[in-house]
Amino acid sequence: MTRWIAAALAISLCPAAASAQTDVQSAVAAPGRPADQVALDAGRKPAEVLAFLGLKSGDVAADIMAGSGYYTEIMARAVGPKGKVIAVEPEQFYTGQPKAIAAWDALEARAANVELAVGPFGTLAAAPASLDFTLMHLVYHDLYWESAKYKVPRVDPSAFLKSLFAATKPGGIVGVVDHVGAAGDTRAIVDTLHRIDPAVIKADFKAAGFVLEAESPLLRAADDDIAKLVFDPAVRGKTDRVVYRFRKPG
Repeated sequence: MTRWIAAALAISLCPAAASAQTDVQSAVAAPGRPADQVALDAGRKPAEVLAFLGLKSGDVAADIMAGSGYYTEIMARAVGPKGKVIAVEPEQFYTGQPKAIAAWDALEARAANVELAVGPFGTLAAAPASLDFTLMHLVYHDLYWESAKYKVPRVDPSAFLKSLFAATKPGGIVGVVDHVGAAGDTRAIVDTLHRIDPAVIKADFKAAGFVLEAESPLLRAADDDIAKLVFDPAVRGKTDRVVYRFRKPG
């Protein structure tokens, strides 16, 4: 807890961090975001999360498995016209999906600095040392998921992190937010609950060469029943979540 308090104080005292927080607060408050996404803000605390993680104006950022584009749009507004956000979306959740295509067309019309990159699940096609910032919001665990129904193949998390490490600039940041799960068989836990043991995240990123620079208690929830599926109405939107800031040395 002392480390978390120190991190919070650092954010409040550092002029650059204060400026970044202003950018993301303005991005969250900007008009035009879909109402169903705005409704998620109270539980996700996007301004506080992105300020803690260190997103700043002018960054070239990636939103991995961007889904509906909730964070993509906020990040695009925060990085401003001199920055860019690459929304990485698995092809099976976009190609041939009229609603998804329409939603992304509308988002790109609202945010000109968004680039949608559709490709195979669990892959990242980005130029070496091209990313200042990457966000993995509630999706890192999905690298351990496989589903015939959704055409999600078995992937190798270490291979993805190798690609991400190469794509990250020296000194670049990767922010990870994910649902807390118990220790055990990671793939089995992900398959049944869509949760992940935080120790697995830390170990995976360390093995890939990233350094865990800080973690925040912003989304911790001590009363979460981690034996429940994250989509269970009893816990949905209220799960215990870790917020990690990893950095590539350099």
